[in-house]
Amino acid sequence: MISSALLSTFHLFALAIGLPAVVMRGKALKELQTNPAALERVFFADNLWGIAAILWIATGLFRAFGSFEKGSGYYLHSGTFLLKMGLFAVLFSLELLPMITFIKWRIAQSKGQPIDTSRAGLFFKLNTAEVVLTIAMPFFASMMARGIGFGWFG
Repeated sequence: MISSALLSTFHLFALAIGLPAVVMRGKALKELQTNPAALERVFFADNLWGIAAILWIATGLFRAFGSFEKGSGYYLHSGTFLLKMGLFAVLFSLELLPMITFIKWRIAQSKGQPIDTSRAGLFFKLNTAEVVLTIAMPFFASMMARGIGFGWFG
């Protein structure tokens, strides 16, 4: 019982870390379009976003497929859970290009090479969509936790 409560708590902590981080990263990306000094803030916020993602994914997998919560049968038969996972898949897909690019930027920075930040505007737009998805997902989680959406929103 305590393990389940701790998993739930850390899953919520991920939201407390992740939402401000992705908002902060968006602000830094917008500024990066005109101010190269904003790159450090992009990296800082992106690190927090990454920590939140690892925490979300790890705790989510344990909650959905471990023996700590309701079990995979509960989750996999919930339309709201499947919708929430669909939103997560979209969010993850949107994150792939920025994630790979930011890794390349970090490597270039560590080697003292110039960094082409010309796609910061695109990453700002992707980031904005990620903020919306990050805000939307807890609504479906709350519905799922209350049994709304079993039998595909019945």
